[in-house]
Amino acid sequence: MKHEHEAQPAQAGHAHHAQHPQEAAPEAAKAGVVAAVYTCPMHPEIRQDHPGNCPKCGMTLEPLLPELDEQESPELVDFQRRFWWTLPLTVVVTVLAMFGHRLQWFEMSTQSWIELVLTLPVVLWAGWPFFKRGLQSLLNRSPNMWTLIAMGTGAAFAYSVVATLAPQVFPASFIAMGRVAVYFEAAAVIVSLTLLGQLLELKARSQTSAAIKSLLGLAPKTARRIDAQGVESDVPLSHVHVGDLLRVRPGEKVPVDGVVVEGRSAVDEAMLTGEPVPVVKVPGDPLIGATLNTNGALVMRSERVGAATMLAQIVQMVAQAQRSRAPMQRMADRVAGYFVVAVVGTAVLTLLAWGWLGPEPSWVYGMVNAVAVLIIACPCALGLATPMSIMVATGRGATRGVLFRDAAAIENLRKVDTLIIDKTGTLTEGRPGFDRLVPVPGVDETELLRLAASLDQGSEHPLADAIVRAARERGLVLSEPEGFESGSGIGVRGRVGGRSLALGNTALMEQLGVAVDALLPQAEALRAEGASVMHLAADGRLLGLLAVSDPVKASTPEALAALRAAGVRIVMATGDGLTTARAVGARLGIDEVLGEVKPADKLALVARLQAEGRVVAMAGDGINDAPALAKADVGIAMGTGTDVAMNSAQLTLVKGDLRGISTARALSEATVGNMKQNLMFAFVYNALGIPVAAGLLYPFTGWLLSPMIAALAMSLSSASVITNALRLRRTD
Repeated sequence: MKHEHEAQPAQAGHAHHAQHPQEAAPEAAKAGVVAAVYTCPMHPEIRQDHPGNCPKCGMTLEPLLPELDEQESPELVDFQRRFWWTLPLTVVVTVLAMFGHRLQWFEMSTQSWIELVLTLPVVLWAGWPFFKRGLQSLLNRSPNMWTLIAMGTGAAFAYSVVATLAPQVFPASFIAMGRVAVYFEAAAVIVSLTLLGQLLELKARSQTSAAIKSLLGLAPKTARRIDAQGVESDVPLSHVHVGDLLRVRPGEKVPVDGVVVEGRSAVDEAMLTGEPVPVVKVPGDPLIGATLNTNGALVMRSERVGAATMLAQIVQMVAQAQRSRAPMQRMADRVAGYFVVAVVGTAVLTLLAWGWLGPEPSWVYGMVNAVAVLIIACPCALGLATPMSIMVATGRGATRGVLFRDAAAIENLRKVDTLIIDKTGTLTEGRPGFDRLVPVPGVDETELLRLAASLDQGSEHPLADAIVRAARERGLVLSEPEGFESGSGIGVRGRVGGRSLALGNTALMEQLGVAVDALLPQAEALRAEGASVMHLAADGRLLGLLAVSDPVKASTPEALAALRAAGVRIVMATGDGLTTARAVGARLGIDEVLGEVKPADKLALVARLQAEGRVVAMAGDGINDAPALAKADVGIAMGTGTDVAMNSAQLTLVKGDLRGISTARALSEATVGNMKQNLMFAFVYNALGIPVAAGLLYPFTGWLLSPMIAALAMSLSSASVITNALRLRRTD
């Protein structure tokens, strides 16, 4: 359902596309999203650019992204004022209702007037937000908890007002203790207890944004910029442009993402990657914004600022995941809609059954029990059951270097039984080193490397980076490639110096009709050692081989062992040659190995396994992995990989450590278990509460549930669900 006030949040973009990044607010620059976007925790599709209430469920809209220095919620402040100013009136009305006939301070008819005067501000001022939300729910045809609260409180109050102003319209059976029975205390106590429940809920909900606030707090507020004359000055972080030179002194945080151009230092990246050992940085090494420079002075060149920094992207992903809806939540929403209608019907039946069949004053009993049914059956606990778990879990995951894109990923990850995994950058370091050249007879080694490196300048692939670095280290002058083509997953093509070049695996050579038999023995020997082998062809003729070795990540064997222990089937699918892939697979104990796999092949592999009934996760880091990442039940991207891969995946491992998959699976298990506990509690609470409120136990025990007790139980049920969800913050 769309609303005219609904607005979509601004998409994070690369800072170098922005003409005036200095015009952005500092917090918006750090966050990568527009701060003034408000959304509903229970209905995240509702978006607007100003505070207000959700037209579907009536809950107060929250900022899509909390600000680091934001004050207490305006709604929390407002509800606190309404609660504390009217609580004394509620207490006095309750005392009069319960003990007034014994104290005999007033005539009972006079006491009704006093209760009316005292209750008016409680119901009409303190309770006004609830009536407004209830009316809104009816106008939007979205019955919810506020529908029931407004109807229950309104019925008790309206009946009591008529009974006080015109008692003569009621039959004698309605008179008790010298007056027509009134229930002002029920209306007042329901309002006060509902306000109390909202206060507890708002305070608890504010804790779910703690993870985002802690991430926002990592970024420094200023950067030390070096201008063209070498003059240094501190500028706000939002004024940093791409290409600026920045000085990072010992003990300072790196302001934005960039690359070292001068100096040497150890940088502590634990706050973002979770890696406890500081990483030595030298010229040419990348720097991540918000990490800590420990001991040396560095000069860096900014490459990503504002919304494009890793920190901003992490914050945006966490915020997006917290506002997404789990499949389990959609089921709960459908149930809640029908549930409200059923509750109203039950309340009407309760009124009629007591009125016709109950003891005198039967209609009074009927009204009181109908109000109790409306109040105790409020589905607020049902509505909060899964959103609270999702919000807490995504925050907890962010602090462990595990970023869920949406709630569905959290719910699905625990079901994964097959993991397809890329090799380069996923199982391996992803920063391979150049190994050796094997030219065909008559081709100069230096020219072979120069041509390959010139062509690879246009590629993001780690293997290409190794070749380019090797050429530059040898002082070779590279040419700009023309007509560069990438993304095939089997290599790259383009023109350098008027020659048509192709660099890739044997599949690309076969596609182009280039014979590779002359160097086949050398290629197989290199692959058997675990090296990645690429062929370079010019104008349809093979020039030689280039071998690049990529070491396996130290954490990979442990990560794979943990996944096997959990019963996950592991399949390696890589664009590298089959011999190389098998060599790495043998070293890691992976039996199912596929080599020279194109992006379309990876996509087909995911589809085939899904057709067999497997729940498939795909882990990768490159552009060629993106289609399979998007197709898989859960796509897992390495935070050290390409933006395309991360945008295609549902789960990102910030530090590119596969052990994060086990961490994410444990969090998925705990979160789904927590959601089930919350839903079970909400359903059991209503299943037991409604019959008691309707008075079904009265014939056997003489028990009737006061609307005041029903309101207290309703508030406590919501608080219990929230408290249970907050336990996820302690998940390992």
